[in-house]
Amino acid sequence: MEVIDFSNNLLDGPIPSSLFHLPSLRYLFLQNNSLTGHISHFQFHKLRYLDLSNNLLDGPIPSSVSRLVNLRVLILSSNNKLIQEIPPSICELKSLQILDLSKNGLSGSIPYCLGSFKKLLVLGLGLNNFQGTIFTTFSEGNSLRYLNFNGNKFQGHIPKSITNCRYLEVLDLGSNKIEDTFPSFLGTLTELRVLILRFNKLHGSMQSPSTNFSFPKLRILDVSNNVLSGNLPSNFFKDLKAMMDVDSYMEYMMMKDYSYDYSARMILKGLEIELVKIQTTLTVIDLSGNKFTGEIPEAMWKLKALKQLNLSHNRLTGCILSSLGNLSNLESLDLSYNLLTGEIPIHLVDLTFLQILNLSYNQLEGPIPQGKQFNTFENSSYEGNLGLCGFPLSKSCNSGDIIKQLVPLPNLQEGDATGFGWKSVSIGFGCGLPFGFSMGYMTQTRRRRAWFVRLIQSVASTFKKV
Repeated sequence: MEVIDFSNNLLDGPIPSSLFHLPSLRYLFLQNNSLTGHISHFQFHKLRYLDLSNNLLDGPIPSSVSRLVNLRVLILSSNNKLIQEIPPSICELKSLQILDLSKNGLSGSIPYCLGSFKKLLVLGLGLNNFQGTIFTTFSEGNSLRYLNFNGNKFQGHIPKSITNCRYLEVLDLGSNKIEDTFPSFLGTLTELRVLILRFNKLHGSMQSPSTNFSFPKLRILDVSNNVLSGNLPSNFFKDLKAMMDVDSYMEYMMMKDYSYDYSARMILKGLEIELVKIQTTLTVIDLSGNKFTGEIPEAMWKLKALKQLNLSHNRLTGCILSSLGNLSNLESLDLSYNLLTGEIPIHLVDLTFLQILNLSYNQLEGPIPQGKQFNTFENSSYEGNLGLCGFPLSKSCNSGDIIKQLVPLPNLQEGDATGFGWKSVSIGFGCGLPFGFSMGYMTQTRRRRAWFVRLIQSVASTFKKV
């Protein structure tokens, strides 16, 4: 017998110890059942793949795991009651490629040897009770693609030796007690797609790494709920090349040779969830719950692949950029609890995929844009802005405010047939839109001035009839 697969059934009770005495067994799949009891001592030496995940097992991981010298995959995740430390004998498993012990009650420190395994591709230790510091011995030439320490009690710094993980695609250190500055040195990891550092104690400003390679493949950045401060660095967002290209070819991030799906824990559209599968097209920036100041960087409008942008609960000032209307794939925009001023740009109406909008508790004023997705948002999207008016709020706008809404926003890339190109309006781009139109009007030919006068007279005539 070389393969036993009883996965995805309704089996309960303890695992028969006889299974651990089969001398020729290479693959044992018992995941997704209701098996209980301790894991018996291992006896066989040829086992390569062992998956006991999603059961009700308890007790420690037996030290006899060291006998499985040919083991390549060890998955004991989601058993909830596995306890005590990872046995030091696990350091004997030099052939390991996937080690997933996440979602248990394991504690203590992590054996340093795991950072020096050359063949290890996946190290998943999230949602346990591990303590101490993250070991600093990620050796050169390692093969790590996925590193998840989320939901533990790690302290100290993020080790710079992680830059030795040249092939790393996912790094999730969220929900720990890490006290450090923003790890800009991780920008040298040219394969990194997911970086989650939420709910830690990161402080200081975000600085772009002094390198030509600055997160070129990053698609998910979550540093929410830290104490980062200072202005949002424009150069940082200019380097996020993968967020500028819309990828319509959707796959899931995974270790294909073993059909092992990458997962991550984060907030999407206002809900904290665990992504058991991460779509390659998912593009997120979450900087909420920090102390960032200054204006929203103009460079953000180039991140056209973004599906979620969350800058809430900071101290951002200035106006909402009209250029954010170019983020045509955006599904969720949260700018709440800041100090933003000015009007809501009408160009945001063009965000036809927008499902969630939260602009509450700022200092915004003027009419709320109407049409398309904006007709679906409720009062909660705008509450706490005493100067706003129009649907869905009970406060109505006067006719002057409505006229402002009827003036179309110019295209950011090319002029229109009337001669009002974006260059003449860019002076007022953002908060000062009416001033920009005035300047554009003053710089046009006499014929275009006459056209502008006729436009205003026509609009004014319409409102007199009303």
